[in-house]
Amino acid sequence: MITLTQVQEFLAQRRLAVVGVSADPKKFGNVIHRELMQHGYDVIPIHRDMREIDGVRCFPDLASVPGDIDGVIIMVPSTASAAVVRDCIARGVTRVWLFKGLGAPGAVSDEAIELCRTSGIDVVAGACPLMFLEPVAGFHRFHRGIRKMNRSLVTTGA
Repeated sequence: MITLTQVQEFLAQRRLAVVGVSADPKKFGNVIHRELMQHGYDVIPIHRDMREIDGVRCFPDLASVPGDIDGVIIMVPSTASAAVVRDCIARGVTRVWLFKGLGAPGAVSDEAIELCRTSGIDVVAGACPLMFLEPVAGFHRFHRGIRKMNRSLVTTGA
């Protein structure tokens, strides 16, 4: 279960890394990168093979990023997400978002969630940030509504 408070606290951060950003404009890693930039975030794209996306320098890993990182959105498959969480732990990152779209497996894994919890990392596990970047419209508004109805997103409490 995810709370709206968790989401708001994560999105209140301004310098966010997106691990698993994509050069393909149709893939969620690319879409989320662009949307965060359009919403005024300082977005740090992470991809081991890309050097630049949308005019922004890419870094091969979290260890290569200069300065502090307020939060990390993990866009890799669930089989690779625990390794990224370990990188977050090594960097001292205290907020992680494990991406999951409607009907997609996403980055959520039991191991990644447990690593976050045992390391004191606040984790948003299993949602798409686009459901919360205002103004939310269309499919993402619908998806958020489904999450409220099935109680996998609660709007009160922690």
